Amino acid sequence: MTTESCDILIAGGGLAGLVAAVGFSHSGFSVILVDPTQPVIDDANARADLRSTAYLQPAQALFAEIGLWDQLAPHAIELDALRIVDMVGDPPEIRDERLFRSDELGDRPFGWNLLNWLARKEILAALSRQSGPDLRFGTGFRSMLTRTSGAIVTLTDGTMIDTRLVVAADGRNSPVREAAGISVHTIRYGQKSLAFSTRHPEPHNNISTEIYDHGGPFTMVPLADIDGQPASAVVWMNKGPKANALLDADPIAFEAEMTARSGRLFGPLKLAGRRGIFPIITQRAERLTAERTALVAEAAHVLPPIGAQGLNTSLNDIAALMQAARDHPGALGERAMLNAYARARETDIARRARAIDLFNRVTRSDDIGLQAIRLVGLKAVHDIAPLRRRIMQAGMGPL
Repeated sequence: MTTESCDILIAGGGLAGLVAAVGFSHSGFSVILVDPTQPVIDDANARADLRSTAYLQPAQALFAEIGLWDQLAPHAIELDALRIVDMVGDPPEIRDERLFRSDELGDRPFGWNLLNWLARKEILAALSRQSGPDLRFGTGFRSMLTRTSGAIVTLTDGTMIDTRLVVAADGRNSPVREAAGISVHTIRYGQKSLAFSTRHPEPHNNISTEIYDHGGPFTMVPLADIDGQPASAVVWMNKGPKANALLDADPIAFEAEMTARSGRLFGPLKLAGRRGIFPIITQRAERLTAERTALVAEAAHVLPPIGAQGLNTSLNDIAALMQAARDHPGALGERAMLNAYARARETDIARRARAIDLFNRVTRSDDIGLQAIRLVGLKAVHDIAPLRRRIMQAGMGPL
């Protein structure tokens, strides 16, 4: 068998894994990244990730630090405000709404929205023009043996990697996490989210809109124009059976239903591509580290798609792990470095998971009492200025 060595072995070639690979390579570490599948960088591919991510200010700062932002910026749409619309009834009618503006916190947008498949394409394009991490798509993690001095990872092609640190960025069903003996706690809501892009006649004005009614939020996040019309990426949460029915619905019927669900705020909505569907869960690993191993992103936590917290929380993991590595240059993968990473992330992850779990339970409910609480909460969060600013700042990243 072939034996190779590197400073860091990253399992998982999704967005989080790729950003980690770029970041650690930029910091001077030798990196090998493995993933059993080939990356999808075409939205016509049935495996394409049709979701978008609103990258908040800390994520943009990380991209700029590691040399990725110039590649991503031309495709990203600024998000200058968040509009929360509370609706009730069938057909839905607006009960109240509030606008949260980024300029209250400074002169930068809340974030920048970018389609996931396109972000992966652009990151891979940036990597193709430079020497850096060794990317091995089509080869996966098989097993590992850890000890105090390092780890030996066996790949699916039989190659053995002698490494100082194993980073699990291999998703919610992480093989690395399982090999490390770390269990998870999972909350299932019986919900699924549809993800798709839509065209609409009314402009979005760089405002992200979250519409509450029942089943979960209907969220429209600005995209660049499609076919000369304003466009948005939509995440539409529903109970599982309802989401499945919508996925299979005739496009004309689907467009009519999503237009009604949007309260016609942007006029008639038209599909601009395929629909994707994703289960909604909250999942947390019981630990973020094991011997010579660190969990990041969905290997560490899975959050419902609310408030742009999912991938942004993952990128906060990567930034913290990079900082721990830089702070312990001679102790990469050792207990002191792993403890520093865990201290930096555990409390923030736990708080966000609890907050989003509670928020999801309230916003998905069709109970009149909970809907009344939802409206009172919206008014309080917005109308009490110090609370409003604190909530907006907390949503951006760790305090």
